[in-house]
Amino acid sequence: MSKGPVPFLNIGKRAKDLLYKDYNFDQKFSLTTTSDSGLGLTATGVKIDDLFIGDIQTQHKSGKTTVDLKIDSDSKVSATVTVDEALTGLKTSFSFRVPDQKSGKLDLQYLHDRVAVNSTIGLTSAPLVELAATVGTNELSVGAEVGFDSTSASVTKYNSGICYNKHDFSAALLMADKGETLKASYVHLFNETNGATVAAEVTHKLKTKENYFTIGSSHALDSSTLLKTRFSNSGKVGVLCQHEWRPKSTVSLSAEYDPKVVSSPSRFGVAVALKP
Repeated sequence: MSKGPVPFLNIGKRAKDLLYKDYNFDQKFSLTTTSDSGLGLTATGVKIDDLFIGDIQTQHKSGKTTVDLKIDSDSKVSATVTVDEALTGLKTSFSFRVPDQKSGKLDLQYLHDRVAVNSTIGLTSAPLVELAATVGTNELSVGAEVGFDSTSASVTKYNSGICYNKHDFSAALLMADKGETLKASYVHLFNETNGATVAAEVTHKLKTKENYFTIGSSHALDSSTLLKTRFSNSGKVGVLCQHEWRPKSTVSLSAEYDPKVVSSPSRFGVAVALKP
């Protein structure tokens, strides 16, 4: 774990990754290559029902600067320039999309032994500003985030949270949706040999008094195969099997059954990631 508190966006991330990360119910293929000069190229294609979308992304690293450029199948171009450690603990990135003239934004991240600050500022005449901060240690972090729209002079969001992290478990509590949602999550590593881990996420809607939960597990079947499962209170069941058939190249099979969807209760997906 890092020395300082986790950024606010990472509160509850360990449980969320186990429950949701890598589940895919479309057909996805990606190919990533990297040259000795530091230039990386990634081509991605996704088939969603009868629709096919794709993009090509390049990344070039030079010293503390990283330049990312992506072109998608709709001929839209997005670019991000990131400078790491411009000052001690500070990461700065500038991004924009073409032809969206209002998409430019500046992201700042400052990490310290006792504080983590993230801010996003829209580069327009009436920008949207977001600020998130946490204080504490690498084990205990307390933080909040707020968003402000200068066009309407209104607060777009305000959330708060606390998390406690150890090597083998993590617990988090979030107050989200402007105080209307309370979300708690917990993840626990039981066996370091095969990575056997369980996680749970519980959501309570304060206005409607509704409750939701999702529980899941993850463990390695062998040195190159990972199996994940999850179950929600609605009866929805999901399974993911990911196999690394060569170093850094994986094939993932996902399946989900939702008893509330009468017409097509089952969904399947496959994702292939190649990194020669």
